[in-house]
Amino acid sequence: MASIMQTQAGDAGAFRSFDLSRVPSPCFVVDEAAIERNLSILHDVGERSGATVLAALKAFSMFSLAPLTMRYLSGVCASGLYEARLGREEYGGEVATYCAGYKPGEIDEIIGLSDHMIFNSPAQKDRFLPRIGTASRPVHVGLRINPEHSEGEIPKYDPCAPGSRLGTPLSQITADMLEGVDGFHMHTLCEQGFEPLLRTWNAIEDRISPFLKDLKWLNFGGGHHITREDYDREGLIAFIRDLREKTGLTIYLEPGEAVALDAGILVGEILDLPTNGVDLAITDISATCHMPDVIEAPYRPAMLGEVESGHTYRLGGPSCLAGDVIGDYTRPEPLRIGDRIAFLDQGHYSMVKTNTFNGVPLPSIALWNSETDELRMIREFEYADFRNRLS
Repeated sequence: MASIMQTQAGDAGAFRSFDLSRVPSPCFVVDEAAIERNLSILHDVGERSGATVLAALKAFSMFSLAPLTMRYLSGVCASGLYEARLGREEYGGEVATYCAGYKPGEIDEIIGLSDHMIFNSPAQKDRFLPRIGTASRPVHVGLRINPEHSEGEIPKYDPCAPGSRLGTPLSQITADMLEGVDGFHMHTLCEQGFEPLLRTWNAIEDRISPFLKDLKWLNFGGGHHITREDYDREGLIAFIRDLREKTGLTIYLEPGEAVALDAGILVGEILDLPTNGVDLAITDISATCHMPDVIEAPYRPAMLGEVESGHTYRLGGPSCLAGDVIGDYTRPEPLRIGDRIAFLDQGHYSMVKTNTFNGVPLPSIALWNSETDELRMIREFEYADFRNRLS
């Protein structure tokens, strides 16, 4: 995540030429060509490094693009029953499932859907290992570890922050905990480059090495901004090659945001232009409903067409939450009611985190191809989608 209230970088790319009036408002628009470019980069990294690359559904689960995704990647990683089922039904390939806490009533179904079952603690592993032993096909067992080396900028997004519930601290791992374990999983990054991964490995290599001889694989999780222009992909490839040669282990990567980086926008419309000490703009995009990380991180998403000098407005959503504010933005011309706007880099996480607080409608979802200009409406949500989430 970006630093607090820092602008989240977003490359407008081909969206500069997209006519925002072509879709209903609000609407996520995903560029299929940009997704394919990202996937081809991830595929190249996997091919040249020998790593197995899985798409993290928690970040981007637009399953209408599952066939495209599976042309380039080896499968998906899931965070529980529903994502595992989506991965098996829509994507295929390998399904690696990790959850901080599995429920007994769901475990058999998850095992049946998964190729890898990754546990957060030795206790959960020991509790459910006998169930995995009765599975109709082999299922690899993993244990998530906490390297106890922090690279996160914001504590709430840092899996290695003090007191983190994610993973078993490496200092607590003993050989007897690894009975039935095929691999270690460690997810320590959040939208970061190669250098934090290398620093993490250098910090733990001596402590983790004694355990590796008894394992089959090592999973470095997600948070790798591999498709970002300035990412050191050659460094990553060399690191994985060297690690595979030294250890003989299969190496997994689970990029999420890297699949959809700079490949989606969220289109909205100006509803009202009141003033209260500053010029305000009410839009049908809600931070709390449609871009909750704006409030949770917090961060300020980049806007298509914003400038440094001009007419400045404080944009906010239609909900009753006083803090439903997206940020202050400057436009070259005064805004008018009915104008369309778009926020950049909203394909990952925003789409999967949307909610209907206050009865605010969910954004539609459109698929655009910047190379052919083909536009398809994938999904438009209605009252029934709101009602059926309630009782």
